[in-house]
Amino acid sequence: MPNYMDQNLLDYIQKLSSIFFKMSTICNNQSSFILSQNNIWKNIEKTGRKSVRFQYVTPSASLSYQSSTKTANKSCSSFSSTGKFGKFGGKYVPELLVTCLSDLEEEFYMALNDAKFQEELGTALRDYVGRETALYYAERLSEHYKDKDGYGPEIYIKREDLNHGGAHKINNALAQAMLAKRMGRMSIVTATGAGQHGVAAAAVCAKLGLSCTVIMGRLDIERQPTNVRLMKLLGALVKPVDGNYKDASSEAVREWVGNLDTSYHMPGSVIGPHPCPTMVREFQSVIGKEVRKQAMEKWGGKPDVLVACVGSGSNAMGLFHEFIEDEEVRLVGVEAAGFGLETGYHSATLSRGEVGVYHGSMSYLLQDDEGQIVGPYSIGVGLECPGVGPELSYLKDNGRAEFHAVTDEEALHAYKRLCRLEGIFPALEASHALAALEKLCPNLPHGTKVVVNCSGRGDKDAATVQKLDQLRLSTAMVRENNTSNSSKQLQTAIH
Repeated sequence: MPNYMDQNLLDYIQKLSSIFFKMSTICNNQSSFILSQNNIWKNIEKTGRKSVRFQYVTPSASLSYQSSTKTANKSCSSFSSTGKFGKFGGKYVPELLVTCLSDLEEEFYMALNDAKFQEELGTALRDYVGRETALYYAERLSEHYKDKDGYGPEIYIKREDLNHGGAHKINNALAQAMLAKRMGRMSIVTATGAGQHGVAAAAVCAKLGLSCTVIMGRLDIERQPTNVRLMKLLGALVKPVDGNYKDASSEAVREWVGNLDTSYHMPGSVIGPHPCPTMVREFQSVIGKEVRKQAMEKWGGKPDVLVACVGSGSNAMGLFHEFIEDEEVRLVGVEAAGFGLETGYHSATLSRGEVGVYHGSMSYLLQDDEGQIVGPYSIGVGLECPGVGPELSYLKDNGRAEFHAVTDEEALHAYKRLCRLEGIFPALEASHALAALEKLCPNLPHGTKVVVNCSGRGDKDAATVQKLDQLRLSTAMVRENNTSNSSKQLQTAIH
């Protein structure tokens, strides 16, 4: 996206954008707006005009494009009044949602400074969720990565899989449900991919006496039947839509827009318009805060390396945020390479994506040359998101965090490795972070303290892993034949 453009072109783009916002509201089709807006950016890039400072003005608010040259400092502010991290983030939404988001932002900041709310949240996190979660020294996994002379890093696992519900998602779901009740919103609507956020939302709604509607793609329902059953047992209404998480998240927003007065849209990750990314990151930051305290207790210092899987970014930001200003702490995010980055079947948004606007926020996206959103793929269903959080996008661009990608096959090996060496079954999403140790550990000095976030339990994925073992022979045959459609055949087999 250019920094400057002709004033006439700027006026034209602003008017055209306003039309798209209105059309998206009238047609109740947010996806059409998203794709059209990305097309605008593509056309802007082709003009090459430079004359005036660019300010992208939505019908709802004036959001200045902030050049990264003004944010050379690698640390991110804890809170931003505009929800901007460099050029990323913002509030690109229809006028219809501005008041709702402003009310939410105001209530969020009030709750952060409300001692009673914080005390109730802390009690619930302790007694209901089961915090604090262990920082577990993985002795046998550490031995596995030592060289022939016995040198290697010390690997610790942050056990978010031990939370009630089996994942980190409940940290945010609980806090947001309490916030919704505080606002008098008794009906929760949300979207889920792997189902972990859906289970968390359903559980906290049952606890607080709120109604819960979970939107989920039909493909994900087929792949995660255990979590679907749990959501229904917890009293949630599970509404299927064609597609996967990408489609479910759009439908959840549409459902929320249809009943703004009494419903509350509960985002499960650090995406969406401001204040959603900041809220989710803040409620998940308990992970990193505990790691700092536990590291000091265990070895009297900070971790040297933090590793987390990255789909849209909630568990990664939950771990990373506490240490962003500690520049000696290395932040490593691990994306899903799927069948391989070169195949096109992956969810590596930061590795292969481009900047665009999706669900009301500017970040890196998976999109084609025309600005159309490209469907993501990963064996870890929770990593299948075409966009990533604005703060992670900012950390990529300013170099504070590094991002790598591992394949389905590497994640599967990591899943089994942790099962057999430590007796812990990680979610396939978290297995991507564990898989990155294969390339990371040989290059680390002896005694390096590495913390890997095990963001969820893997019992939900056991059937998938078993099926893939049974398909291993046929998969190898497809690859050996090297047919032109081998990737598509593999994807069909996994689904």
